[in-house]
Amino acid sequence: MELLLWRHAEAESSSPDLERKLTPKGEKQARRVAQWLNDQLPESARIVASPAMRTRQTAQALAELSGRRIKIVQDLAPGATAEDFLRAVDWPDARGTIVAVGHQPTLGMVASRLLCGAEQPWAIRKGALWWFSSRSEEDTADAALVAMINPSLL
Repeated sequence: MELLLWRHAEAESSSPDLERKLTPKGEKQARRVAQWLNDQLPESARIVASPAMRTRQTAQALAELSGRRIKIVQDLAPGATAEDFLRAVDWPDARGTIVAVGHQPTLGMVASRLLCGAEQPWAIRKGALWWFSSRSEEDTADAALVAMINPSLL
């Protein structure tokens, strides 16, 4: 399984929280990462996103380029636990590639859990992407970090 954790791009600081939209800078960040991703992903890759407007808009940048549909997953919403998130994407048992667009601090907790086995409050910048690959051997599943992309690097 390939799991890509994509933090939503820069969003307005308005409320209510689930209705916050991307700023013009955020739209640009989402497009940059989506363009890079579109060249890297297999055609079978799936996109899942939190129900928040800012994650849906971030995911939409990739969906528009690739023709893929976005599946909205409640367990990726703000405040989700790392356990909720990993269960929702069926890590490490799902087949194929999943691009999961979500929020901090959940994504940082998921990344730390995958890489070091313990949840830590790691920071993932707005619009950044962390790409993991599962390596299953018998009864254990390990994760390897394949790539880490920040929109300002593209």
